[in-house]
Amino acid sequence: MHVSSSEDLSNLEASLGYTFKKKSLLKEALTHKSYAHEKTKDHILFNERMEFLGDSVLELIISEYLFITYTDYTEADLSKIKAYIVQESTLAQTSKDLDIGAYLLLGKGEEMTGGRKKSSLLADAFEAVLAAIYLDRGYKKAREFVLKHLSGKIEALTANNFIFDFKTKLQEVAQAQFGVLPKYVIHKEEGPEHKKTFEVKVFIKDNFLGSGKGKTKKAAEQKAAEKGLIEIKEKNETNL
Repeated sequence: MHVSSSEDLSNLEASLGYTFKKKSLLKEALTHKSYAHEKTKDHILFNERMEFLGDSVLELIISEYLFITYTDYTEADLSKIKAYIVQESTLAQTSKDLDIGAYLLLGKGEEMTGGRKKSSLLADAFEAVLAAIYLDRGYKKAREFVLKHLSGKIEALTANNFIFDFKTKLQEVAQAQFGVLPKYVIHKEEGPEHKKTFEVKVFIKDNFLGSGKGKTKKAAEQKAAEKGLIEIKEKNETNL
């Protein structure tokens, strides 16, 4: 059952960390087309147009933030991070964290089929709320809202190298430059069974490129691939 009184919306504003000057913008952002279509006589505005605007505002904010913050990253790396942050599942989870679903105005059919928990609907609602903030008080406030709720996710990605698939990159480079695939060899396993550490070496045509350590074989392979990419880059620069 949804909540929609002005008092309830003030609770949502507290969750969002933003207080609207024009409450009508927030209400429009929370109104799904299924609800508006059931109230045709009232000519209620719904949030599809806001989703469109919010999507573009979000792309700009994230792109600008990444460009300014991660100056050593390539365009490809920045694109991967942005794609992860603006994807449906990330926005839907953020929407859940803010409890936006509880405040949506849904039609009876959408309500009965669990619309408040649908990832697509929740992601769209997040974008619509962002657009409402942008329309209410401009880009600066919209940026503050986005970074408050999404910058932590970006930092978690970059801190753990989660977004970077070095193995895939090395495979692409190896095939392009040498016509073969990299070969990974477990060099060493250390520690008790429940707390092992793996060391993996990577080779191209029997040429050793680098090694990496990790708590899993996959993590060690990623580290080795990263070292391999650095080695190839340095050799290419030397031969210029």
